[in-house]
Amino acid sequence: MVFLTPQTGQPRIWTRFSRPAFLPNRFDFVAFCLIAGAAVLVAHGFSQMNRPLQAVSQAPIVLDPLRLPGYALLTTLRMFAALFASLVFTFVTATLAAKSRKAGLVIIPALDILQSVPVLGFLTFTVAFFMNLFRGSQLGVECAAIFAIFTAQAWNMTFSFYQSLKTLPPELDEAARMFGLSPWARFWRLEAPFAMPGLIWNMMMSMSGAWFFVVASEAITVGKTTVTLPGIGAWIATANDKGDYGAVAWAVGAMIVVILLYDQLLFRPVVAWADKFRFETTAASDEPSSWLYDVLRRARLLQRIGRPLGQLQQAVRKLPLQPPVRLPVSKDPRVDKAMDVAWAAFVVGLAACGAWLVVGYVSKFLHWSDVMTAFGLGFMTLVRVIVLIALASLVWVPIGVWIGLRPAWAEKIQALAQVAAAFPVNVLYALAVPIIVGLNLNHDIWLSPLMVLGTQWYILFNVIAGASALPGDMREAARVLHLGSWAWWRSFALPGIFPYFVTGALTASGGSWNASIVAEVVNWHGQSISSHGLGAFIAEATAKGDFPRVITGVAVMSVFVIALNRTLWRPLYAMAERRFRLT
Repeated sequence: MVFLTPQTGQPRIWTRFSRPAFLPNRFDFVAFCLIAGAAVLVAHGFSQMNRPLQAVSQAPIVLDPLRLPGYALLTTLRMFAALFASLVFTFVTATLAAKSRKAGLVIIPALDILQSVPVLGFLTFTVAFFMNLFRGSQLGVECAAIFAIFTAQAWNMTFSFYQSLKTLPPELDEAARMFGLSPWARFWRLEAPFAMPGLIWNMMMSMSGAWFFVVASEAITVGKTTVTLPGIGAWIATANDKGDYGAVAWAVGAMIVVILLYDQLLFRPVVAWADKFRFETTAASDEPSSWLYDVLRRARLLQRIGRPLGQLQQAVRKLPLQPPVRLPVSKDPRVDKAMDVAWAAFVVGLAACGAWLVVGYVSKFLHWSDVMTAFGLGFMTLVRVIVLIALASLVWVPIGVWIGLRPAWAEKIQALAQVAAAFPVNVLYALAVPIIVGLNLNHDIWLSPLMVLGTQWYILFNVIAGASALPGDMREAARVLHLGSWAWWRSFALPGIFPYFVTGALTASGGSWNASIVAEVVNWHGQSISSHGLGAFIAEATAKGDFPRVITGVAVMSVFVIALNRTLWRPLYAMAERRFRLT
């Protein structure tokens, strides 16, 4: 068949091997199948979540492998709902903290406190709230579980984005000023793209880290209230209670399959897409790849459908949005200093009022000796956290740098690292409890490694992100200068990854405090062993529904975490902002 080309009027032959641009190709077929399949699964999962609450209590967890795909779907939907909420929280909170010094005085300490509050501490107060909000519906308990998973995901993403905004290269900042970008355009054209590589690796860590707490999120026991949601976490809790090793193995296998699937269908394409945001002055020699990313780029019809969305996105980015109210800025440094002092006094007064309310509530039910006991146990947990983070850093910093500087290896190890990071410590109870009890080992020592097994990966993932973000010209310069091993680490590698390492160590430290709740008290098939620590104090109080002791434990844990952050991690953050920016 012969057609005339509209632009030139020249004849064009359309054979059976050529197609007009508006017809789909084989890549469109693959993309359509994936999108339709995902939509059907999501719709089915949400229909299972919005049932009467009575149906949940009447349908106990059945340890049948045929039920695992449905349980895995529900757990995955909860985790991605929490991840979306964490992403929105990250963009809003981290940007406010980085852009406004006064907002940062409130937000950063608040994040320190929230990071220190264990998942069980949130569940103690949120389960009743959400159940009353959605009275008689399973949706209330689902929201409580999603919120609990959110608290295991949001903090490291927020700290990562905050760190990237604070260490933005000066030349990029100056270029944005020269082009006169509005705050809105600056965020989407400069700041978000610059922070994207580190944020994506922390999103992967958030998904993996959430598996660590998925048991506590789906098998909720607070005092006399017990709710078990269908999911892999509830399956593991049921298998632990029954001592069923085979069911635990089935759950781990299902978890690995789920991680491999969302790595291939989400994170690997996103990593390949975000590679274009690396801060480079030379072309990258080795880029990450993804078969799905290639399919989406080659899908002809999908691109035509998505073109209006892309144009809308560009239009939104160009909106001249400004803050609705501009506060008057004084040029007198004495006035600025006075305003800072007044704001700091307000923040301190607000914190003092909160502390006074906590002390007043606790003093009605407990004696001061109980508080001193909690502080003593907190010191023991603090020693464990510091020692474990130091050991994890010695192991994972060199490995993370090696992986991050080799994109091909990073692509191969990405899924394996997510599986290792997601491996729930609860599964190890089947091995840890019989060994510790059988050999009569010291509980205070041999339960401690369980605290860091799920949190050490924050260090690895952030170091990989930092090493992969190192500009190619800096790598080339280090190679040309023939730096020795020690000089290479001191002058190139460690300064380059230092801001990312601080973020990873800070979140690993907070995560270890959280993990102490499930690591210092271990239950397996009727056997229970515990070590002396603040995590055991909170876990036992939560199981008994002893709210005054729960509040005391959470408050003491917050004091320790804030003190550690203020004396160690915040000075290191300030050093990273001053001395270790990419330039």
